[in-house]
Parts: sequence; structure tokens; C-alpha cells
Amino acid sequence: MIPLSGPDLTQREKDLVLEVLDSGILGLGPKMKQFEEAMAAYVGAKYAISCNSGTSGLHMIVHAMGIKDGDEVITTPFSFVASSNCILFERAKPVFVDIDENTYNMDIAQIEAAITPRTKAILPVHVFGQPVNMDEIRALATKHNLRVIEDSCEAIGAKWNGEPVGILGDAGVFAFYPNKQMTTGEGGIIVTNDDEIADLCYSLRNQGRGEDGLWLSHVRLGFNYRMDELSAALGVAQLERIDEILAARTRVADLYLEKFRAVDGVILPEIDPRAQMSWFVFVIRFAEGLNRDRIMQRLSERGIGCRPYFTPIHLQPFYIEQFGYQPGDFPVTERVANGTLAIPFFNRLTEEQIDEVVQAVQEEIARDRAEN
Repeated sequence: MIPLSGPDLTQREKDLVLEVLDSGILGLGPKMKQFEEAMAAYVGAKYAISCNSGTSGLHMIVHAMGIKDGDEVITTPFSFVASSNCILFERAKPVFVDIDENTYNMDIAQIEAAITPRTKAILPVHVFGQPVNMDEIRALATKHNLRVIEDSCEAIGAKWNGEPVGILGDAGVFAFYPNKQMTTGEGGIIVTNDDEIADLCYSLRNQGRGEDGLWLSHVRLGFNYRMDELSAALGVAQLERIDEILAARTRVADLYLEKFRAVDGVILPEIDPRAQMSWFVFVIRFAEGLNRDRIMQRLSERGIGCRPYFTPIHLQPFYIEQFGYQPGDFPVTERVANGTLAIPFFNRLTEEQIDEVVQAVQEEIARDRAEN
């Protein structure tokens, strides 16, 4: 079995977790503060506010911006569902635009036509760790007086035109689920240079506690979105190793790119030359005429971890029921989604394992063609 993903953990992570356990402070302690300060320094942000998931971070930003019933936020249908759900949590409406077929990010040329008097923000997603063209998004936001929320959950360490993602809008979020570049088990972090957003998010994550921090003093409706000390300890250790971690993932991605170029029927990711990629997953796309689901099933039977990435958000059952979306509404997203497949990708993947994956894909493509 070659798994789809796996965290990169060392003795340093174990030592810091044990340090927390020995301290007896498991929440709202020094490791959380240390992790926040280190993350703020890493991306060049004034503030970093840790939380228990990337979804929580996105929700708090939407709430802090005052986005509410009847408001609209423009985003992508090709993403993990949380990037749209966080808008619905505040009873606002996600408004989708289709994607660019080459990068899989939002098609920025379609954004302006989607803006209405109810539009309050743009929420771009740096899909699979490839930055969106944030220069053009910021220009549109300035022109139409809109806020920008960066979903950087898949893109820690990525840069657009040399600038770190996460702080290219009003606020951004990174996530640290175990399949991400770095992990805290469960967890996320908001980064921003906006004083008001930061103040509100510090309060919102901790049940709306007031800025004076008084125990059981709650000045607004808040949430239980705190990050625990054990997760923060993992974050401290992982962030100390972030350059090593990202380099290891780039090594694996480069080997895949090199070896798959010779495989007929595989479409490889196209990286914008202005983007510095942070590899979250490695997703291949099958050419028209190949049955992705059949190939996926057979790869799984051979012990090759794989999964479709992504299922379009607008075709999720809840979104169809809520908004009446139908197949054909966002044709590029649907065409891409029907052909994409995430294959094994993690830091310690060996070249021998990579060769096994590539050979298996090549053989299953040939088998699928023979059966068609």
C-alpha cells in the first residue's frame, strides 16, 4: 500500500508535545502564543490568530467583516466545501465564478460580471497550493470597494510575485489538517494586518470574551474556536522545519512532473510563472475519453492511494437543494473535476514508490483504452 498522504513528524514534535503535557497547561497557554508569533513572523503579518481549523478561521473573518444575511461573496466552485460554507454560516450567499482550465484557480476575467450591489467580498482559494493572481483581484476589490478573504488553507509558504500568500488581501487563513504541508493535527490560523479584524477574531474564537480578557466576561456572540496547547506545540515544531518540509514536497513534485511527462493521457498541473508553488497535493488529470473513476478503482485495488480532487461545490447535494444548481452551470469546473485525481504525495515518498505509482497509472490508462 502506498498511502495518499502522511504527516512528517520528528522527535522535535514529540518533545514539544511532552513539554506541554508536563507543564499541565493544555489550553490558552504559552505554546499558542509562541506559535502565533512565529507564524506572524513567517508570513510578515502584524497578527496571527490561531484557531481549531481553517474552516473556523474563514468563518471568523466573514463574521468580523460584518458579512450577513443577503450579502454576497464571490468565490470558486472548485475547492473544499468549507470555502463556501463559511459564507453560509453567516446566511450570506456564495456566488460562484468558473475556473481557469490550466491553473484550476478562479477565472478572474469572470469576477467583475458577477459583482452586484449586494457583493461585499471576494474569496479566492489558492487551489492545491498555487497562488491566484492576487494583483488583479486586489485591483478589482479596490475598484468596487470590496474586501478580500484569502483561503490560503492549502498554500502555506506559497508566494505571488514574491509576496507571501495570506496577507495579500484583508485577511487570510492557513489550515493544518494531517494531509497539509505542515500539521497541528487539527487547526488553523488567521493572518492579517487589520487591527479591527484581529481584535474581533481574538474575541470571537474565545466565546466573545472582551478585550480586557476578564474571566466569564463576554461582550459579543462568539464561538469555541480555540487551538489547544498540544496542537500549538506541533505547530511550533513544524514551522521550525517549514523550509525543509516544503523542499521535500517540491522534490517529490518535481520527480512526478519529470516522470509523467512521458505518459500519454495524463495532463499535468500548469504553474503560473509568477507563482511560487507550495505543493499541497499532486493532482493529475486524465485526457478526454479516459474513465477516471474506473482507473481510480483499479489503482486502489493495486494499493495505490488516490482520490478525486475536487467534487464541484455547486453539485454537492446540499447546494443543489439550497440553490438549484445543475450540471452545466460551471462547465470548466465540471470538466476538470471529472478528470482530476490526487495520487500519493507526502514528504517521505521515495523515488521507487513514485516509479511504482507512475507505472501503475500508465498501465491502467492502457487497460482503460483497450476496454473502450
